[in-house]
Amino acid sequence: MSTPPRAAAPALLLHRVPFASGLARFGDRPALLTPDRAVGYAELADLVGTTLAALGTTRRLVLVPARNDVPTVVAYLAALTGGHPVVLVPHDKPDAVTSLAAAYDPDVVVVPGEDDLPRLDVRREGTAHRLHPDLALLLSTSGTTGSPKLVRLSATNLQANAESIVEALGIRSTDVAVTTLPLSYSYGLSVLNSHLAVGASLLLTDLSVVDPCFWQAFTARRVTTLPGVPHTFELLDRAGFADRDLPSLRLVTQAGGRLAPERVRQFAELGRRRGWDLVVMYGQTEATARMACLPADLAAQRPQTIGVPIPGGTFHLRPLAPDAGSGAEPGPRDQQDPAVGELVYTGPNVMLGYAHGPHDLALGATVTELRTGDVARRHPDGLYEIVGRLSRFAKLFGLRIDLDRVEDLFAGLGVRAACASTDERIVAAVEGDHPDVDLLARTVAAELGLPARSVVARAVRDLPRLGNGKTDYRAVAALAEACEAPATDATSALTDAPETVRSTEDLRRLFGVLLDREDVGDDDTFVGLGGDSLSYVETSIRLEQVLGHLPEGWHVTPVRDLVPRSARTTAARRRRRIATVETSVVLRAVAIVLIVATHAKLLALPGGAHVLMAVAGFNFARFQLGGGDVLARLRRHLGSIARVVVPSVAFIAVAALVTDRYTLANVLLLNAIVGPPTWTEQWHFWFIEVLVYVLVAVAALLALPPVARLERRHPLVVPALLFGVGLLVRYDVVDPGVPHTMPVLWLFALGWFVARSRTTWHRLASSAAAVVTVPGFFGDPQRELLVLGGVLLLAWVPALPVLPGLNRVAGLLAAASLYIYLTHWLVYPALDHLHPAVGVVASLLAGIAYWAVADRPVHRWRAIRARLRLRRGGAGPTSSPHDVG
Repeated sequence: MSTPPRAAAPALLLHRVPFASGLARFGDRPALLTPDRAVGYAELADLVGTTLAALGTTRRLVLVPARNDVPTVVAYLAALTGGHPVVLVPHDKPDAVTSLAAAYDPDVVVVPGEDDLPRLDVRREGTAHRLHPDLALLLSTSGTTGSPKLVRLSATNLQANAESIVEALGIRSTDVAVTTLPLSYSYGLSVLNSHLAVGASLLLTDLSVVDPCFWQAFTARRVTTLPGVPHTFELLDRAGFADRDLPSLRLVTQAGGRLAPERVRQFAELGRRRGWDLVVMYGQTEATARMACLPADLAAQRPQTIGVPIPGGTFHLRPLAPDAGSGAEPGPRDQQDPAVGELVYTGPNVMLGYAHGPHDLALGATVTELRTGDVARRHPDGLYEIVGRLSRFAKLFGLRIDLDRVEDLFAGLGVRAACASTDERIVAAVEGDHPDVDLLARTVAAELGLPARSVVARAVRDLPRLGNGKTDYRAVAALAEACEAPATDATSALTDAPETVRSTEDLRRLFGVLLDREDVGDDDTFVGLGGDSLSYVETSIRLEQVLGHLPEGWHVTPVRDLVPRSARTTAARRRRRIATVETSVVLRAVAIVLIVATHAKLLALPGGAHVLMAVAGFNFARFQLGGGDVLARLRRHLGSIARVVVPSVAFIAVAALVTDRYTLANVLLLNAIVGPPTWTEQWHFWFIEVLVYVLVAVAALLALPPVARLERRHPLVVPALLFGVGLLVRYDVVDPGVPHTMPVLWLFALGWFVARSRTTWHRLASSAAAVVTVPGFFGDPQRELLVLGGVLLLAWVPALPVLPGLNRVAGLLAAASLYIYLTHWLVYPALDHLHPAVGVVASLLAGIAYWAVADRPVHRWRAIRARLRLRRGGAGPTSSPHDVG
């Protein structure tokens, strides 16, 4: 618990950071650029001054969920200028924001605003903390940022590192850098600091380098400096970087992890031909950002090295202990070589120390040098080369991952694991016989904020041990080879034998077939390609078949990240006795079977339609709330609604012609509004009618720009409000004047809320809402238990195990669920003279047949649109921002 507020020294008496407090000296030179406007240094100084006044003169702890935008920069600079320690955390990791806010109890939290000025959520007057006078910034020590362990940095650290980088790279006032990295990441932040220090400019963007709009802004703003981590360079290849005409570019910098020497040489040679320099750098958050620099003229000749210390810093090598090292440690000869040792850095940019909680904010410097945990060799010419890793950290996608914490995550899942790392992934040896170590690995990867392919696991009877009883991390790292089984014959076509995938081309072809798209690119996603809940089922089942597992969040994952490093063997796949199917798919399949079986009097388990309504809200949030502006979203909403309305109207119209059960109101889906007040056959299609009403109302609501902005910034607020409105009808506070089937908005909103839940607290809230509101709605405990169970499964169980053959059956039933619902009203009554099971099976088959026929025009229309886009030279949708993680 934090101590009570106390008086603090006025901020004006503290050390300031010149690059933050001296902005005005650069006058009207452009400081911050966006694709459509520029903020000059004088204007930026005014914005900082206004925010500084709002923060006050009493030092306070300020938490800033960082975006690559003007308000974030203003808040950061204002806090530095006023001496207010800043906790920077990525805005797109809500779990991390919540965790750090709970751990450190900030006095002020910056929230998104409408203009260039940040909005301040002032939690208290004064401060609840004792803040050391030198403390200026707190950054995560690893990529997860959910851990309370933070790096404490001083104003001197920040200014010294900015000046050293300026000198090392020769940054000029005429330079323009671009934010290819998040500002919450020390490397990305150092780009901002170093350019502000000399009056240079920064192009602020969240766009990925694979987005054509990124390069439009790059060219328009005449960017001179392109920073990147190793993953950025992979994306540059996919973006056709080598062929781009970029006359303003003069410098490409690389840090955030080891780039393979052949890649360094490749880009250095490309730069030589194109007229720009490649500078490889080495750093850690504990050194504010960067510690070493390989001069551009040595990149092609010495690509395996990290260069020399930056100005003001020095390296020395600490002798290795006999048992030093983890999964990638050096060999015995290295341990005897005086030119090899643990790399230790000394300089004014070395951190004050770590913070594990608010009590550490009062500490001053607790370290004078930085033991990097990397094993290095010093060459005779003074260049340093990293040859191994001593510390228990992995560096992936530019993020430092604490391997001990990864082991703790596995322990939290109830398993004992030992973790090591390679240059590309974390490898876990899981002790014992576990049926699905892949699921464990995917869960841990999601918790770490890494792509699923970045964590692999293998079950072992006992964890490997050295002779002294310690874990043999070299043996654990060797399991990485076992995780990459031999690939299948490259000549086998995916459509002929979809047992494995070997490349993005295979998956592009798979997505193209299933979505009838001819413009699928490596950076497209299922949602971006127009996939929705109807096509989702078929695609997820097929994807699970060819990958051997279904990656979490695959529907919003770029195609390139779905491809495994190497294919699993067919034999390994056959050894899988249990398949997994996403819970929403299973619920759709089970619910439609229960609906048909109950109506045909084979069973007496009502409630399936209301489970489907919650699933509809869940899928709406997953597939209809992706990227794009308001109009793009509205088009997506209307297209999804049409996929429900068109086959429904067509079938009901035919049913009305061949029977006397239905009216024009049924055909127009208006019976719930103008139909008879009592239950008749005309109410057969109530679920479809009400679903369409809800989808239309929600689409109209989200077409309002203020509501759309609210939903993007606070994803749980809109479904929570709709849930509250729905409860007014559910509890008869408001009478809609229609029969009892109408008040289902609250179930739709509840499913929406579940889909947007990102933390355990969110899921607990949705579960509590279901537990409180479902009982008593029907007056039938069995029915209420069925609906409640469906909602709780959605909230807590991402996938359910099924027998391998049943996963495809479940997928088929789920994909055809709408069509089964439509057709069963005509099928099972015609067979009521036979056993009810016959009517049920016939209804399911008839619905599947209608689905197979009716879905073809939809795919054909998509294919036509795709070809038209290609002829116009249009590009397909691209992935979300910050592919560096």
